[in-house]
Amino acid sequence: MIITRTPLRISFAGGGTDLPAFYREYGGGAVTSAAIDRYIHVLVNQKFDRSIRVAYSRTENVDRLDDLQHGLVREAMRATGVHDSLEVHTIADIPGEGTGLGSSSTLTVGLLNALYAYQGRLQDPAELAEEACRIEIDRLGGAAGKQDQYIAAFGGIQYFDFHSDDTVRASPIPLSTADRNSLSDHLSLYYTGVTRKADGILSQQSARTADNKDSLLRMRELAQSARQSIVSRDWVGLGSLMDEGWRLKRGLSKGISNEAIDAKYDRARSAGAYGGKITGAGGGGFLLLLHPPERSRQIEEALSPMTRLPVRIVPEGSRILFVGR
Repeated sequence: MIITRTPLRISFAGGGTDLPAFYREYGGGAVTSAAIDRYIHVLVNQKFDRSIRVAYSRTENVDRLDDLQHGLVREAMRATGVHDSLEVHTIADIPGEGTGLGSSSTLTVGLLNALYAYQGRLQDPAELAEEACRIEIDRLGGAAGKQDQYIAAFGGIQYFDFHSDDTVRASPIPLSTADRNSLSDHLSLYYTGVTRKADGILSQQSARTADNKDSLLRMRELAQSARQSIVSRDWVGLGSLMDEGWRLKRGLSKGISNEAIDAKYDRARSAGAYGGKITGAGGGGFLLLLHPPERSRQIEEALSPMTRLPVRIVPEGSRILFVGR
């Protein structure tokens, strides 16, 4: 039996420049993002017969890998060479698809880590991330970018360069434990109550890349500036960069924001938030805010009945928690 734990993520700036339609054509992309203390656990165990059982929001029992409907599990098994006699369970701290915290990529990275370990093989974070990208983007035809897979694999706070040749460079942003905790104290997530499929929004955004070139180039610059603000422990400046990035992002495609989300964001800003954004592709999920810790109560009151979810940045990416018989 193998159990892995893989973190979900938030991003501070640059989201959208990790899409192939942008980074391949305009000199690369850049994203500054962080792993958080909300996880997906994956358990894999050998079955006594040759069938496959996968338990998630539903349960599948199949005799052939090709009959498995969960595409991520099916393709992860195929990629790692595990074709039968397996039981897979997935458990998410924040259930549900479309929350904007990178859950699909977190699951894929955690699956790969578990399946490779099941065979007695260890893959480094870059290998896990790249294989997850091949599964989600190439094999399953998803419209996702690459930041989610890489931050799930690497963890911590990272600055990613997405090069035009499809290679990726991960640069850890150095923070002491005390400074990482300080940044965490300034962060909150608020659930909008709306989930959405990211593929539709991202497909529209990719199709409009040429029209949005100037905004995306500026968003790439914001990722670089966000890295410097974090290194300088300038949380006010980081909030301002997030605010600018969100205002640019809202114009990239229909459905990224709406009147209800805009009103919530404006109330949070009036209550003291430095800045923020809707996580992920937009359209719903979580509202991420950067704010003075002492304004937490006022912001929570302004956003009532939404419930505040405190966020802690964690230094580790996908890891193997348990190996047993």
